Amino acid sequence: MKILLDANISYKLVNKLKPVFGECNHVDLIGLNIPAQDIDIWEYARNNGYLIITKDGDFLNLLEIKGFPPKVILLKTGNNSSKALMELLINIKPMIEELEKNEYGLLEIV
Repeated sequence: MKILLDANISYKLVNKLKPVFGECNHVDLIGLNIPAQDIDIWEYARNNGYLIITKDGDFLNLLEIKGFPPKVILLKTGNNSSKALMELLINIKPMIEELEKNEYGLLEIV
């Protein structure tokens, strides 16, 4: 599994999530302009086989316009500490794996 964390999620989670998810990266660490534009993140994820994990609802618009891949995990959980967010992502890993296998492009976590 390859996950790409959006800018609104701490880059510090990358190394903590790698043992759980396999390949994990952050938009600030992949060579895009900082701040990266949503469309550039989308194209990078599509071209490199990543799932996008974000808190940014703008990715819903891209999903509606462009379809998938990439698939999007949209977190609507409000402000969370990095530790709480890490625990949440680990807990929903089975749901993320299911998203990766199925024919839909969005997983919304409320």
